[in-house]
Amino acid sequence: MKIAIVTETFPPEVNGVAMTFGVIARELGRRGHAVTVYRPRRWDLPIGAPHPDFLEVPLPGLPVPRYPQLRLGLPARRKLTNLWRADPPDLVHVVTEGPLGASAVSAARALGLPVSSSFHTNFHAYTRHYRISPFRGLVLAWLRYVHNRTRCTFAPTAELCTELGAVGFRNLAVLSRGVDTRQFHPARRSLDLRLQWGAAPETPVVLHVGRMAAEKNYELLFRIYDAMRAANPSLRFVLAGEGPLRARLQRAHPECIFAGFFSRQEIGRYYASADIYIHASLTETFGNVLTEAMASGLAVAGFDYAAARQFIRHGENGLAVPCAQPDALVAAATWLATDDFLRAQLRSTARAAVEPQSWSNVIVRFEAELLAIAGEKAPLKTNAAPAIAPRATSGATP
Repeated sequence: MKIAIVTETFPPEVNGVAMTFGVIARELGRRGHAVTVYRPRRWDLPIGAPHPDFLEVPLPGLPVPRYPQLRLGLPARRKLTNLWRADPPDLVHVVTEGPLGASAVSAARALGLPVSSSFHTNFHAYTRHYRISPFRGLVLAWLRYVHNRTRCTFAPTAELCTELGAVGFRNLAVLSRGVDTRQFHPARRSLDLRLQWGAAPETPVVLHVGRMAAEKNYELLFRIYDAMRAANPSLRFVLAGEGPLRARLQRAHPECIFAGFFSRQEIGRYYASADIYIHASLTETFGNVLTEAMASGLAVAGFDYAAARQFIRHGENGLAVPCAQPDALVAAATWLATDDFLRAQLRSTARAAVEPQSWSNVIVRFEAELLAIAGEKAPLKTNAAPAIAPRATSGATP
């Protein structure tokens, strides 16, 4: 097929959505599809050399206020209509719900092109963290409007499909997240890197990877760190990432190591060189960092939802606590900080839980759904592990 992917975030930007569709575009291209990615132009971070597996078309965009690492695509309905009228794709897939994504849905519908979408970010939940809670209903209405104009909306988990169906989203399917088990592997552990952190071989290192923004629950994360350090003063805390909160957090916590931004390739070495991963966020639609940490052989603890619910067996390969009990997560993290045997046991079993979650399995099933949406053929038969649930034709649970 000719597949048009429209997204307001894409590599070399580093976040879960960009990483996911960077891999998907690459793998669909390698499976013989002609993939074109439409994304906002970045003057501060130029698009690299042409990719062998897909074509990139830069479009106008602006930096998100107070968040220059991200771009907001401007509406491009006329330009996309002209491009797709001259050379129509077989399918348009819209990744983000901003002005660019919404205009792409309108352009595709006007031309009669099949269009699908992905739900990646709980923007309506972010309103509480940015003190604009009165707008939650408006944000949710916008997200529902954009997605319900497409033939299918893919979400990362069946749990999220259920939640979205309950608030009026239709035609839902599961597009899970793969993990690169070669890039994220315990063998990438680096004693030299640990020495840079001031960690001896027996010193537990706690890692956090992510966008340093209000919705990531840093208040709880540092409360957890304080409790862990009180229980085991030798612990080292390493944070990798950038974001609007970094400067404030760094001033408030000089005892922590703020490592900054790293490429997807380099961050695998950081994961493998740590020992513990605490996932305190409650706004994720999936949580790629959790599966990356488990693939890297870390002892993980987090709230029981999204990726944690899917992959953690409490006490066997990680620790998962109820979402409404932050004190339980503090206790679980402290347990990891003080129990050497438990930490070693969870580290030894974490990777096996996510090894079947390869990107190849995820892509095969996603490709089959896209072919069905485009009307090319019925979904392909495959022996791959299930990555996509059957599509619902209404707001019902898929």
